[in-house]
Amino acid sequence: MKKVVKFGGSSLASAEQFEKVGKIIKKDEARRYVIPSAPGKRTPNDTKVTDMLYSCYGQAILENDFEKQFKGIEERYNEIIKGLGLKTNLSKEFALIKENFAKKEGRDYAASRGEYLNGIIMADYLGFDFIDAAEVIIFDEKGDFDAKETNVRLSERLSKSEHAVIPGFYGAQKNGKVRTFSRGGSDVTGSLVARAIYADMYENWTDVSGFLVADPRIVRKPKAIDVISYRELRELSYMGASVLHEEAIFPVRKEGIPINIRNTNRPEDPGTLIVESTCRKPRFTITGIAGKTDFASITIEKAMMNSEVGFCRKVLEVFEENDISIEHMPSGIDTMTIFVHQDEFEEKEQKVIAGIHRAVEPDFVELESDLALIAVVGRGMKATRGTSGRIFSALAHANVNVRMIDQGSSELNIIVGVRNHDFEDAIKAIYDIFVTIQI
Repeated sequence: MKKVVKFGGSSLASAEQFEKVGKIIKKDEARRYVIPSAPGKRTPNDTKVTDMLYSCYGQAILENDFEKQFKGIEERYNEIIKGLGLKTNLSKEFALIKENFAKKEGRDYAASRGEYLNGIIMADYLGFDFIDAAEVIIFDEKGDFDAKETNVRLSERLSKSEHAVIPGFYGAQKNGKVRTFSRGGSDVTGSLVARAIYADMYENWTDVSGFLVADPRIVRKPKAIDVISYRELRELSYMGASVLHEEAIFPVRKEGIPINIRNTNRPEDPGTLIVESTCRKPRFTITGIAGKTDFASITIEKAMMNSEVGFCRKVLEVFEENDISIEHMPSGIDTMTIFVHQDEFEEKEQKVIAGIHRAVEPDFVELESDLALIAVVGRGMKATRGTSGRIFSALAHANVNVRMIDQGSSELNIIVGVRNHDFEDAIKAIYDIFVTIQI
């Protein structure tokens, strides 16, 4: 069995955290390939090493003295080395980085050094091979990620290594210029490594015990999600849930490799398992609740609209011409409603209304603002009768007025529209009816 394990910045912020990570890796022989992030915050008021590097490089760009700031970065790593009792010497690496900062090698290069240095320490600590991501994560001459070449390089290199540490977040063009991933960089690297070695599992270790049914800032101590499908994850992510970025999921999803989100500080917790599909019955009828505020709705009504060929296309073209993205679009026989981000729409609202009148000659157009959309997602809803009714009942009991409800054809999600000021009450009410009462 082969596992790829990725550890976030909070998991590697100090020597103490490194020791926790070391115990986790050594506890399971299958954990053979490790993807480290740069050291994160040790305390809430601390600074991430990546931010320190950005700031230091900013001074170098301005041709200011950056010696003091760079010294602070050196101290962070030397503190970890000393705390682990290692003999690792990074003086050559520090000297080269300083030289390249002075040469203005680039922001991507500067940011990537956090993972690079942490990778060297991690490899020394574990006794694993160190593989510089710049040698195996490939970007083309335009700076775009080259998935095909990367998979070839990674597969070839890792076939020669039983245990290895590959720093996350960055790679390089063939000319050696370092490039970083825009979002979820270390998560992406872990996913690429898992795909290259056909891993049995990709473990993503962070500071939370998996994904939660609802936002803990809204619902007090929400339950964790045991198993979630990629489709459910996509729905929740789209509606604002803080989950893995899509680019980090695609490589493993393509190969059918499950992802396990785990907590470095609570390694005994099973976390959340992300899978392509599963026969496991969900713990609750719903898998998760997520939502976003500050939408506007544009409702267009016209008698016999459903028999008018091209009606919807003409309306949507008006939004396209005004460069406004559409978030949701429920419709009826003689009406269609379009939800858009309010801040994008407000400046162009009259132009859009005029365009709709010219395009389809509606009976009338109605605007509504300060709306929120909530997605109730779950594979268990398909096999459960009365889910929509329970949502209506819960919201009515909480005195929340429902402005819109729409169920997708897959029966995987139900979208509810409410007023902004009812947003949190609505999420609490839905959580209570499906989770609290069900427990």
